[in-house]
Amino acid sequence: MNNTFAVSLTFLIYLLGMLWIGYWAYKRTSNLSDYILGGRSLGAWPSALSAGASDMSGWLLLGMPGYAYLAGWEASWLGIGLLIGTYINWLVVAPRLRDYSQAANDSLTLPEYFSNRFEDKSAIRIISAIFILMFFMFYTSSGLVAGGKLFETVFGWDYTLAVTIGTLAVVSYTLFGGFLAVSWTDLVQGLLMAAALVIVPLFALTIVGQSPNAVLADANPNLLNMFTDGTGAALGWVGIVSLLAWGLGYFGQPHILARFKAIKDRAEVKTARRIAVTWTLIGLLGAFLVGVAGIGYFDEPLADAETVFISLVQVLFNPFVAGILLAAILAAIMSTADSQLLVSSSALTEDFYRALINKDADPKSLVTIGRTSVVIIAIIAWLLALSPDNTVLGLVSYAWAGFGAAFGPAVILSLYWNRMNRFGCLAGILVGGITVVVWGNWLSGGIFDLYEIVPGFILSTIAIVAVSLATEAPSSAIDAKFQEVNG
Repeated sequence: MNNTFAVSLTFLIYLLGMLWIGYWAYKRTSNLSDYILGGRSLGAWPSALSAGASDMSGWLLLGMPGYAYLAGWEASWLGIGLLIGTYINWLVVAPRLRDYSQAANDSLTLPEYFSNRFEDKSAIRIISAIFILMFFMFYTSSGLVAGGKLFETVFGWDYTLAVTIGTLAVVSYTLFGGFLAVSWTDLVQGLLMAAALVIVPLFALTIVGQSPNAVLADANPNLLNMFTDGTGAALGWVGIVSLLAWGLGYFGQPHILARFKAIKDRAEVKTARRIAVTWTLIGLLGAFLVGVAGIGYFDEPLADAETVFISLVQVLFNPFVAGILLAAILAAIMSTADSQLLVSSSALTEDFYRALINKDADPKSLVTIGRTSVVIIAIIAWLLALSPDNTVLGLVSYAWAGFGAAFGPAVILSLYWNRMNRFGCLAGILVGGITVVVWGNWLSGGIFDLYEIVPGFILSTIAIVAVSLATEAPSSAIDAKFQEVNG
């Protein structure tokens, strides 16, 4: 039995398992609430691991190890920012958003939450949905690029064919099972990702026979310094702040916030937070060590640093074990892309079709529209992913900043500041989203090398506060609801 057949068989068994979960969820999906939020029935484990797995995506096993492989301890700033962001998001946003989204007319989507929170008829909802669709095109594409690299490297397939197969795998169970399928497959996939990120670096470093710092010292002493890049040049405050600022993105990611809204009750949040933070710590540390192990194991530099995890697995493990470990990459890709497709589908179904076209649509029709939307969005993301020059980390970086700046300040202030009004919310979303687009695409050099989420988040916050104070205060009914939800 050759290696390719053994790995293929493992992948096939894994995919069949995910499809079975999709079918199980399909039988339990009868209306749009079930399809978008699983009827708000998630416990601590599926909500925590689903949030983590949908958050980290293929970049945790491709982008992050590749960054550590090239930059050493410099990459730790990124991990620190993400770990802090995970903790604060679960601590500050999760409990209140869980209750407020239900109190605000049982809001299913993030745009619907904003609309109901501020009694806005359509403007906030439509603008929010536009940004969700725009940035998720890039985010979903990053997962499809990761899938393309996986199948291309492992099986030697043409890149276009590899991306196409990966897209079909993700769409298959998202299309039918909806949120329950996504969340329960994410639970399995999150556990598989954590196991792979423990096993691979420990085994590889044992073979290398050196500690991580010894590996870095032998390869390039500059890699030992958190404050310099691989050439020895100082990162400076712009570089360090840009890496830490990835943590700001958590507060505005619609696919992560959806998990908070789906938790069955607020009492589960504390347990879920502990699980999520522990999982994130294991994942980030393991991904960093994979990159370091790759430096020590391979004498010749890899042509594509983002394939270091794949390369280590292929040379260190027998075909069946390799198939299971490589399935962790597929798990990471699928666990994020499915969530992004579902949130984008929700935006089209709930925030465009139902809000503007057919307010009285029956539940079955809405689920059908939702499933059709998944296919349309997946096709567009597939077209964006076809360029082999795309990097996983680059695509994720842009989309992450877009969501963090457009929605992060609006989410936090809507939960904690009763003076915020609909004009401030709309201004914050527009300013944050537009700042990321302009800063990330047309400005460069000096201060403009700062990660676009930083100016976007700051300017969005200022816009919300300034516009809210400059316009009329929220109605007494809105204020009463705020006091009721927040005690």
